Formats: sequence, structure tokens, C-alpha cells
Amino acid sequence: MKNYLFLAAAILFETLGTSFLKKTEQFSKPVPTVIFFLSMLISFYLLSHALKGIPIGIAYAIWSAVGIVLISLVGYFVYKQNLDFPALLGIGFIILGVVIINLFSKSAAH
Repeated sequence: MKNYLFLAAAILFETLGTSFLKKTEQFSKPVPTVIFFLSMLISFYLLSHALKGIPIGIAYAIWSAVGIVLISLVGYFVYKQNLDFPALLGIGFIILGVVIINLFSKSAAH
């Protein structure tokens, strides 16, 4: 369970960093750039701890799916970006894939 807490924290820091990526304006704004790099550094550090007990493919699938959902929400609420139906459907399939992995795969660490 501890490994999944590390993974959850890693995802949150990665989402924070990605949220600031747009604000860096191609790394020309110092404060958002520092927030981006520190968030990513912390995220990968936490991910490395999660990988002690979660197979890398499973961890990355969860990381990607949850990250996509969270950053899509940031895009919608912070940057006022809308997703069309095919984009939402695709994100739904990604989430469904991770659910299938976690419920049925023997590779997933529980």
C-alpha cells in the first residue's frame, strides 16, 4: 500500500509541474520554471520509491491515466480549454485500460 501512496504523491507533483509548464512560456519565466523543475524532480524521486513494489509498466500505466485526467481538469478549469467527445472518449478508454490492469492482471502488485 505504501508504494501506491508514493505513486499517488508522484502523480500529484507531476500534475503540478505540468500545470506550470504552460506558464513557463518556453522556460522564459523564472518562477514557473523553478516550480516546474522542482515538481518534476520530487515527482520522479517519489516514483522511484513506488517502483520498489510496483512493476514499472503498471506504475507508468496508472501514472499516465491519472495524470491525463488531472491535467485535463487543470486545462479545463485553469486554462479554459475544452475537450471534444473523441478526446473524452479516448481518455475514458485509457482509464478503462488501467482499471482492467488493476482488476484482472496478475502483473499488478496488490
